Amino acid sequence: MRVLVVDAQMPALASLQQVLVHSGFEVDVARDAAQGCRMAQAGGYSLVVLELAWPWPHSRMLLKTLSASCSAPVIVVSVCDSPEAKLYCLRNGAEDYLVRPLHGPELVARARLRMRGRVAAPPQAVLALADLVLDLPRRRAERAGQRLDLTLQEFAVLLLLLQRQGDIVSRDAIFHEIWQRAEHASSNVVDVTISRLRTKLDGPFPQRLLHTVRRQGYVLERH
Repeated sequence: MRVLVVDAQMPALASLQQVLVHSGFEVDVARDAAQGCRMAQAGGYSLVVLELAWPWPHSRMLLKTLSASCSAPVIVVSVCDSPEAKLYCLRNGAEDYLVRPLHGPELVARARLRMRGRVAAPPQAVLALADLVLDLPRRRAERAGQRLDLTLQEFAVLLLLLQRQGDIVSRDAIFHEIWQRAEHASSNVVDVTISRLRTKLDGPFPQRLLHTVRRQGYVLERH
């Protein structure tokens, strides 16, 4: 799993990087907001860890810009423990907020939690097949110009199949990629998700794109 750490404070950046690398993550670092946004837009990250300093105006701009630049979840780390700061961040792009001094194992646990059910976005901003379009930065799926109302897990499965369009992807491979770290995932979670995805993806349209290959798995392709 690739993680982007954005932090202008060098000692803090080094500590975050060290904790994550020692826990098996592949870590890239950005030392300022501009570099962080460029790297986030390039894609391929499963998580962004953002070290925020205060005062407020610069931090607000940085969080909004960064969270709009990529589809990966953002965890904010800060010395600010005020309810106002936490609430603002959680309402404006952050999926978690941790206060320094930071406990390394807690950061790793929160990181793994936020990455559950996520598939890292590839560098391409848009993927397509026939009249299906996935806009990754906006986390939006459309068919024939009509938006598909997908859950996070449905979007993740669709992205995985679209990345491997034309190839048969086994049920076990889908589970491994998306639910492997989910402690409470049921044994039929792939079947249920595929069924719901097929209803939304193919139900209203004449051309089927999602196909079941008996005893092998699923394939996304146009026939």
